[in-house]
Amino acid sequence: MLLTVDHVTKTYPGGPPVLQGATLSMSAGETIALTGESGSGKSTLLHLIAALDRFDAGEIAVDGISLSALDDHGRAAVRRDRVAVVFQQFNLIPTLTVGQNLSFHARLANRLDPGWVDEIASRLGLQDLLARYPENLSGGQQQRVAIGRAMAVRPKLLLADEPTGNLDETTAGAVLDLMLDLVRTSGTALLLVTHSQAVAARLDRHAHLAGGRVT
Repeated sequence: MLLTVDHVTKTYPGGPPVLQGATLSMSAGETIALTGESGSGKSTLLHLIAALDRFDAGEIAVDGISLSALDDHGRAAVRRDRVAVVFQQFNLIPTLTVGQNLSFHARLANRLDPGWVDEIASRLGLQDLLARYPENLSGGQQQRVAIGRAMAVRPKLLLADEPTGNLDETTAGAVLDLMLDLVRTSGTALLLVTHSQAVAARLDRHAHLAGGRVT
């Protein structure tokens, strides 16, 4: 298994439990939609899998690496080498061009492959936008750049938190088409948080988070 979430619990100080024994597994190259009501803990679970936060109990393993055993350096290495995240807010660097944003994370990880970045730009329809800055892009264009930047490091697991939630229906559909094409041709596994049953239906599996547990 590429990802194993085993009876994970998480409670933030002063609040009720968010996750109460969440369990999930996925194989390399698999795509899973994660749904649930607002506040059910979907984003929290993604942050834990991405080693952006620590869980209270249980275990998460990514590509055979147990996250609970890692220090901050080891957790950063997981994010650099194995996991990439696409947030609902695009989080592009405003002072960098589209081309520079696409290459940014891969360059930091010393894994920049210009040919792969060119292929990503082509697949996402960004070839004519490489010299532009984020402020001159539409929402759909910015989201495509964010997806491309995450994929440029060739992650084994892509985590996407409502990646089309801020887009209109037509643009959201086009962006989803491009993302699914890219992850499937590259063999990257995708765990995608969504409120849309239509989006969930397009992925290999559908997991639902409620009461702090995944069904």
